[in-house]
Amino acid sequence: MNGVVGVLLAAGGGRRLGGGGKALLRVGGLPLVERGVRALRDGGCRPVVVVLGARGDEVRRLPALRDAVLADNPDWETGMGSSLRAGLDAVTAAGGAAALVTLVDQPGIGAAAVARVRAAHRSAATLACAAYGGRRGHPVLLGADHFAGVRAAAVGDRGARDHLRSHAATLTLVECGDIADPADIDTPGDLAAFERRH
Repeated sequence: MNGVVGVLLAAGGGRRLGGGGKALLRVGGLPLVERGVRALRDGGCRPVVVVLGARGDEVRRLPALRDAVLADNPDWETGMGSSLRAGLDAVTAAGGAAALVTLVDQPGIGAAAVARVRAAHRSAATLACAAYGGRRGHPVLLGADHFAGVRAAAVGDRGARDHLRSHAATLTLVECGDIADPADIDTPGDLAAFERRH
């Protein structure tokens, strides 16, 4: 099997941001999807899977995605769960030993946090995630042994949260509060606040 495959969930429509698709929203001069791909690559993930949905045809034309594995999620409007399942299917097809999952709307999570969580990978049984002041967050590292359980639990807007909760005894928390900002960009106010901080 290959090593840790990066998975960027970038299918959301961004309704509260005006509906233009979160992947194409520019922060610091770059589309969010490009920032996310760079973070995964620079953090050591190979290959990088990008799950597309809203405005997928436009997103896939971005030069930064040329070497990424693009996974279309026709059911993206049903929520994050379908995108996570599409991403894990692509990781399985690539023969990945683990998936390191990030969200396109968290531009404050960069390569340093990706690398730190990725370093927790030990085997197909590994289950780890970033923590911010002790609270679970992204990136999330899923060894291949967990793919089936996560797929089963990923429904609607629920991603891996229920699986992580039910496996809390074996979950490794990797503190990243000193190197990353886990804030979501869901509204224009979130974007303005993020840009003020960075």
